[in-house]
Amino acid sequence: MDQYIQNFLIYITAIKGYSRNTVESYRSDLEQLLSQILEESQKSYNPDEFFWSRVDRESINEYMASLKAREYSSATISRKIASLRSFFGFLIDERFIDKDPTEGIRSPKKRRILPKTLSIDDVQELLDKSQEQDTPDSLRNAAMLELMYATGMRVSELVGLNIQDINFEDSYILCVGKGSKERIVPVYPRALRIVLDYLTLARPKFAIKREKNAMFLNTRGSRLTRQGFWLILKKVALDAGIAQTLTPHSLRHSFASHLINGGAALRYVQELLGHSSISTTQIYTHLASDKLREEYEKAHPRSGAVG
Repeated sequence: MDQYIQNFLIYITAIKGYSRNTVESYRSDLEQLLSQILEESQKSYNPDEFFWSRVDRESINEYMASLKAREYSSATISRKIASLRSFFGFLIDERFIDKDPTEGIRSPKKRRILPKTLSIDDVQELLDKSQEQDTPDSLRNAAMLELMYATGMRVSELVGLNIQDINFEDSYILCVGKGSKERIVPVYPRALRIVLDYLTLARPKFAIKREKNAMFLNTRGSRLTRQGFWLILKKVALDAGIAQTLTPHSLRHSFASHLINGGAALRYVQELLGHSSISTTQIYTHLASDKLREEYEKAHPRSGAVG
């Protein structure tokens, strides 16, 4: 491996504390750039030569063009640009180079992907199916799904929930979100009744490890994981005959979309979701607009007229 890449990877691991996956991505991106420039210049790598002094703006532009030609996604290209910027910034700070060849390089615009949501009827089917049986597993699954749709919690917040975070008397839960930020979210009575049934009838049968705090447990008595919830969601959806592919956040997206379609103020939904910026919440207004157009075209007497 190139000595300067290696030094950079040590720096972002030891000083910056980047994760193993991030470090590996940076390594791959930098070695890809090095390999391409060597190939185009028809030169072999010389470990005794400072390679990076020959990398200029044109080299970076050619590299970007090759990524687009190979049909890399906008997100991947943006990540690779971030890798290069970080690396060349490191070389400048260490005074190995005096000019950043990535300066002025723009990341491609990311295509905005609207989150997939369930219809109200599909949510009803999903929740009804989860509540058909009264086994410990079913009571737990029903409580999780109902609570997620009632509050719009993130999956990490749901599986991280502790028993003391639910206030049954005043009908709210305490959510601990990103950056350990706390927020209070109201819960409708039906969801609280289902959660209470789980706590009294099912959870004691899972608590073989005397787990005192965790709300939702697996069959081994440990706190349920995100992956465990996803498997539950997929199974219940399959049993309910829902063909749409669901993600762990499907109920959160549906919660937000259905509130906005029902007339809830954007600021209110932002607070419930725990978004730091309202621009993040605004994506759900696009979903509402699509629904509005769909209803308009179905209902207006001349929407299907031609000419």
